[in-house]
Amino acid sequence: MNKTNQQFKRYIGIDYSGAKTATSSLKGLRVYLAEADAVPIEVLPPPSRLKYWTRRGIAEWLVACLAEDIPTFIGIDHSFSFPLRYFEHYHLAPDWDLFLNDFQAHWPTDQDNVCVDFIRKGQHGKGLDRAGSARWRRLTEEKSKAKSVFHFDVQGQVAKSTHAGLPWLRYIRNHVSTNVHFWPFSGWDIPSGYSAVVEAYPALYKKNFDSEDRTPDQHDAYSIVAWMQETDRKGDLVNFLNPPLTQSERDIAIIEGWILGVI
Repeated sequence: MNKTNQQFKRYIGIDYSGAKTATSSLKGLRVYLAEADAVPIEVLPPPSRLKYWTRRGIAEWLVACLAEDIPTFIGIDHSFSFPLRYFEHYHLAPDWDLFLNDFQAHWPTDQDNVCVDFIRKGQHGKGLDRAGSARWRRLTEEKSKAKSVFHFDVQGQVAKSTHAGLPWLRYIRNHVSTNVHFWPFSGWDIPSGYSAVVEAYPALYKKNFDSEDRTPDQHDAYSIVAWMQETDRKGDLVNFLNPPLTQSERDIAIIEGWILGVI
């Protein structure tokens, strides 16, 4: 398919890490980018005394990218919301913006010198007032066999990266213009010409691409970009952006979020 039929002109994939603090240089934070039909390449952080990306640095860079007049598709490897059971337990309104504000107020992991474990131990923030159970899972996690956003300290966990990343989603949302779509919270259909930010899960995509000489973290970020680019090029992206869910499931997913690629 001709690249002019692609919905997006640029693709960005981020393998996330919840280690240390928001300003820590983390080897596990990797960013890959592809322009239109070009081969994905790794994006290194701006020159500084830090060798690797920080969570703050990535958020600021994404805001700058989204300010450009280039329809960009961004996949980030951490959960964008919590199970419906969490909202019910804490009597929270089913509104994503309110959720992000409430979460950041209790888990201020975007602050300097604050890490997820400090809050888990009650040494900072009010996270103990917004703790969840590893038994609580989102519908998209049940369908994809992904781990719960509250399942800490296990192999392949997404809990720590999610608790570290959610305040930065709030930051990005608060610093971008109206032509950025946060899927599916802004709706299942992404308007033409808009950029979009979605939840990605490398385990769904990476088996389709040879790892070559990339590290596991690099290959996860690469796979996000390569899969999004290839799927858009084939014209199949619309099918994944509108998964075959019942109305009841869609009502739940608009609160809990959805992993791109789960159908």
